[in-house]
Amino acid sequence: MRRWFSPPKTTAGLGLAAISYVAVDYLRHLSPTWHERLQPALWSILALIAISRVPFYKHWSSEFRAAIPFVASMLFMLACLLFEVLSVRFVTAVLGLDWHSDASPLPDTGQWLLLSLNEKLPETLVEILRARIIGLHHFLMLFMMLAFSVLFNSVEAPGLGLGARYMFTMAIGRLLRAITFVSTILPSARPWCAATRFRVPAYPHHWAQKYYVPYASDPNAIRQIINQDIAYADTGEYLGDYQPDWGSMNFLINFLRPTPGEGASWSSLLKKAGGGCNDLIYSGHMLVAVLTAMAWTEAYGGYSSAFIWLLVMHSAQREIRERHHYSVDCVVAIYVGILLWKMTGFIWPVKDSMRSRRLAKLDRIQGRLIQAAKDSDMDEVRELLKEVELGTQESQNKGQSKHMWLFSCATIFSALTIVLLAFTLTSDG
Repeated sequence: MRRWFSPPKTTAGLGLAAISYVAVDYLRHLSPTWHERLQPALWSILALIAISRVPFYKHWSSEFRAAIPFVASMLFMLACLLFEVLSVRFVTAVLGLDWHSDASPLPDTGQWLLLSLNEKLPETLVEILRARIIGLHHFLMLFMMLAFSVLFNSVEAPGLGLGARYMFTMAIGRLLRAITFVSTILPSARPWCAATRFRVPAYPHHWAQKYYVPYASDPNAIRQIINQDIAYADTGEYLGDYQPDWGSMNFLINFLRPTPGEGASWSSLLKKAGGGCNDLIYSGHMLVAVLTAMAWTEAYGGYSSAFIWLLVMHSAQREIRERHHYSVDCVVAIYVGILLWKMTGFIWPVKDSMRSRRLAKLDRIQGRLIQAAKDSDMDEVRELLKEVELGTQESQNKGQSKHMWLFSCATIFSALTIVLLAFTLTSDG
C-alpha cells in the first residue's frame, strides 16, 4: 500500500485536473456566465482525453474480471440506499411535525467554536470558510476522475475494482448509518426543516403515542416506567392515519405515514425524503468525502491528496456551520469512513495477481535459470528474465479480441453515463 502523501507514480496531471474542476465549478458563485462556458468545455476535454486513451489501455482483461464484483457492489449499494431512504422517512414521520417544530436543537460545542472563531479570525479567512467551495457532487466527480485515471496508468488497474471497493465500502457505511440514526431519534439542528420538506401528520404515530409521549417529560412517569418496565399509561383512543391501498406494500404504511396529497404509490414518498430532517448520525455527505479522500490517498498519493483532505475538512466545518449536522456527525463519519476503507482492502488493489503470474513463470524456467547461473551465462539469464516479463505481459493482454473491445466500449459508455447521472442528480448537493 502506498504511503500517505507519497509522490505519485506519474505526473501531477490528475491533481491539476482535480484542482481545475473544483475551481471552474466554483465560478458558478463568482461569474455564472464564465461557469456556463468553461464547465462544459472542461468536461468535454477530459472526456475526449479519456476516450483517446482507450485503444492503448492494456488491462481490459483485469477490468473484465472486476466487472462482476463491480455490478454486485452497485446492486448492494442501491439496496442499502433504499433501506436508508425508508429509515429517513420513518424517523421523520413517527413523531409527527409538531415534535420537530417544538424540539430544541442539541447543544453543540463545535458550533460554538466556529462562532467564536468568526469573531477572532480575519474577515477574509472567515469568508473562505463560509464559501461553498466543495459539495457532495464534487467528491463523487473527483472519485470518477480518479477511477478514469487508470487509462493513464496513474492508478493501479483495474479501475472497476477500485469502483467496486468504493461502492461496497459506501454501502456498508450507509447501512451502518441507517441502523445508527433509526435506533435513537435526535432533533434536527434546523427545527423548521421537517415542516418545509415533509407532509407527514402533525401528531405522533400510535406507537409513539403509546410508548413515548406519556413518558417524554414527566420525571415521575419516567421513574415509574423504569421500575415497572411496562407501558402502563392509558392513552385512550389512538389517532389514526390515512390508509392508502398499496397492495403487497401495505406493511410500509406504518413506517412511511402517507397523507392524501402525496401520491398513490409508496415510491413517490421516498423521492421526497432527500437528506431527512432529523439529526441523521453520522453525516452521509462526510462519509462520501472521506471515502473519496481515502481512495485518492491510497491509489494516487502525492500533494493532491493533501488538497483533497483540506477539502474534506472545509466541507466538515461547513456542515456544522450551516447546521446541516452536529459536530458529532462529522467526527464519527470521518473515523468510520477511514476504518471502513481500511477493512475493504481485499477488493482492490489486487496485489498478488501479477506477482503470482511471475512466480508461476519463474517456477517453469527454474531449472534453466539455475543452470545458466552455474554456467555464468549472463546473456541466458537476461533472456530468461525477459521471457518472464514478456510472458506476464502476454497473459495480461490476452483476450484483446473483438469481444474484449466490445466490453471496453460498453464499459466506457456506461462509466460516462454514470458520471453524467451522478453529476445531474447530485448537482444541488
